[in-house]
Amino acid sequence: MDDKAKILLVDDREENLIALEAILSSLDQDLIRARSGEEALKALLTDEYAVILLDVVMPGMDGFETARDIKRRRKTRDLPIIFLTAVNSDPDYAFRGYAAGAVDFISKPFDPWVLRAKVSVFVELHNKNKQLRDQTGLLREQAALLREQAALLQARPSTDPNRTGPGRGDTGPEPGTIPEAAARAAASSAGVESRLASVEEQLEKLAKRIPGTLREEFDELDRRVAELHDTVSGPDDAPPP
Repeated sequence: MDDKAKILLVDDREENLIALEAILSSLDQDLIRARSGEEALKALLTDEYAVILLDVVMPGMDGFETARDIKRRRKTRDLPIIFLTAVNSDPDYAFRGYAAGAVDFISKPFDPWVLRAKVSVFVELHNKNKQLRDQTGLLREQAALLREQAALLQARPSTDPNRTGPGRGDTGPEPGTIPEAAARAAASSAGVESRLASVEEQLEKLAKRIPGTLREEFDELDRRVAELHDTVSGPDDAPPP
């Protein structure tokens, strides 16, 4: 099973794609190329991605249009997008980018440390959420099986051959007694119901955890990138007093 996350690199220029691949190769994830906005949208139809690095200026469908289309789709509307812009780009790009759904901007030429740090956090977030989804799916399957067991156990006493009562030459069990088979079934049913309640409680906790995890991870992303920037810049780059 391939546990690597997919990262979509969208740029119409070959040299930019080569630079991105060289910088991100150390993350050991699947790097997928797209040479246009249309090609990127097509790639998103078939695969799940952790993050998109999206060039702003492209012929035909530019980065802003591509981002808007990505955010309109239910399947990809929560997919993080990092815009790639030139250093001397229009200041209005930032406003338009965030309005289109970007989570961040990175200027060309890329700072390798900052780029890897930001992408690695989104990959980590993607993997954690995938684990949560997988765990939730397993718990739901377990809950369904437990419900089936509970239904079967509840129905069993009425059809048990050891049952006494009308129709079997008997007026019913003696006061204060329960047929042995029914007692076993009741005990098993109680155990299944208890396990089912535990599974449903775990599902409820997971449902609350997923959106909370997203918020925490985005806050952690900002903190880690800020720390990395301070480390890379060093004291010599600090502004004069």
